[in-house]
Amino acid sequence: MEYGKIEEVNFYSEALGEEMQLLIHLPYQYSPLYKYSVLIASDGKDYFQYGRIGRVADELVNEGEIDNMIVVGIPYKSVKERRRMYHPAGDRHKDYIRFLAHELVPYIDENYPTYQVGAGRGLIGDSLAATISLLTALKYPNCFGKVILHSPYVDEYVLEQVETLKDPSSFSIYHVIGTEETEVKTTVDGIQDFLTPNRNLNNLIKSKGFSYFYEEFKGDHTWKYWQKDVPRAIRKSFQYE
Repeated sequence: MEYGKIEEVNFYSEALGEEMQLLIHLPYQYSPLYKYSVLIASDGKDYFQYGRIGRVADELVNEGEIDNMIVVGIPYKSVKERRRMYHPAGDRHKDYIRFLAHELVPYIDENYPTYQVGAGRGLIGDSLAATISLLTALKYPNCFGKVILHSPYVDEYVLEQVETLKDPSSFSIYHVIGTEETEVKTTVDGIQDFLTPNRNLNNLIKSKGFSYFYEEFKGDHTWKYWQKDVPRAIRKSFQYE
């Protein structure tokens, strides 16, 4: 089969006060005559390089399992900047959320033939990128209809934000965590248990009544396991109703 192409776009963000790189994957035979759903990936370069997300989306579209899809990847500039933007305690995380909802979504809708409704938009991320994806959807539940979480970092703040959401029908959540993620090495906070907080998150999401898929895989906090899950994650989140 034929595969799509990635366009690199430099986008100036007022919210962040700097130029952000966007990796925009357009499917093979992309045409402005058709409508496209949009999947936005924080840790964007990793999702293209390790997660092979562009190829996965192309194959699922080709197989008729999901609708036409544009994937927008946002690479991080450094490990330090990644934490500042993605971590709940990061000093730029609210600015990054504003960038996603108030700048990136309008830009994509203006420049590409998208559905322009929450149900046609999703967020995906791994680890801290999953955390910021969830926090963004919780802040703007009508803007993003689907969230895919690969082993998110979860703390009390994240649980509080889930707890305060009034309408759990506004978006669906896909959530996986590895059973071996009990001693994850983080750059700043040392070795942390990701599994227990994710189980707490699972219980809370279920009790709130979200449209929700949860599974624990046998593995650790690495792309070796997330990559294998990307096809199912997109299929389950974007499959035809």
